[in-house]
Amino acid sequence: MSKKKDRGSVWLAAAGLVIQDGKWLVVKKNYGGLKGKWSIPAGFVNAGETVDEAAVREVKEETGIASRPVGILGIRTGVINDEISDNMIIFLLEPEGGSLIPQDREIQEAQFLSPEELREDPATSVMVHHFLNEKEATLLEHINPGDIFGYTSYKIFDNR
Repeated sequence: MSKKKDRGSVWLAAAGLVIQDGKWLVVKKNYGGLKGKWSIPAGFVNAGETVDEAAVREVKEETGIASRPVGILGIRTGVINDEISDNMIIFLLEPEGGSLIPQDREIQEAQFLSPEELREDPATSVMVHHFLNEKEATLLEHINPGDIFGYTSYKIFDNR
């Protein structure tokens, strides 16, 4: 994983939501603003890979679950400290196998949780709550995922 300073001022990340038997695959990271919060497996796009390939790779690396992309849920875009453009494409992924094994270095926990469990858990991230609650295509602005991130602009475009 590259360090923030190596990414320049425009960041591109990918996330993958795997839904199996009505339950969502979520992780708790060991670091950063999402430490200890249920979030969708995600990470930065590497050179030589497409955004959907990055989403599939991150899900596999973080959880052990193999998957394939079936659609785009939305885009999260923001500006950090009036300087860094931080962009993420969130994919809907279909599980293809593997065993649920959280990666020790980055992930505290990985689980398949029901939407009800996620709604009730205070450790569920702002973005997961958004995708749980919105039912049609929307643009969500003027939200704050947490002061720890330093966003001066933050939007989620939901494609459902």
